[in-house]
Amino acid sequence: MPEKLTVKGREQLLSLLQAEHERNSHISEKFIEQTAVSLGLSVSEVYGVATFYHLLSIKPLGRNVIRVCKCFPCYLKSSQLVVETIQKELGISPGETTPDGRFSFQLTNCIGACDQAPAMLLNHDLHGCLTPAKIVKVLQAYP
Repeated sequence: MPEKLTVKGREQLLSLLQAEHERNSHISEKFIEQTAVSLGLSVSEVYGVATFYHLLSIKPLGRNVIRVCKCFPCYLKSSQLVVETIQKELGISPGETTPDGRFSFQLTNCIGACDQAPAMLLNHDLHGCLTPAKIVKVLQAYP
């Protein structure tokens, strides 16, 4: 954690935030404050980086995070159908987490899978060319 840091500098910031996000599924306010002190940065600078990247979150997330691409290629390939299917299956809207903490659902910018649109990331797994039936099977595969 931040108290173990011996080298200061901005070049470590993103990797520290990514590691914290992997450990705790979000970046806490306390971690942001400790990291700012450890690196000699302002809290607003660390907060700005933590909230800039769509794969990082300052809000606790579920065990499995669904990220549906909202960019133009996916939109043209019916990404709204993906969103509606997930909403129907899980009973949550984008930005929400299921009451049991199993899934969080987010809309995100390009996930680099335009050739497989409509696509989504479930944790670090890419799922493309989605249909409602395929989405249901994918969701069932994640405990």
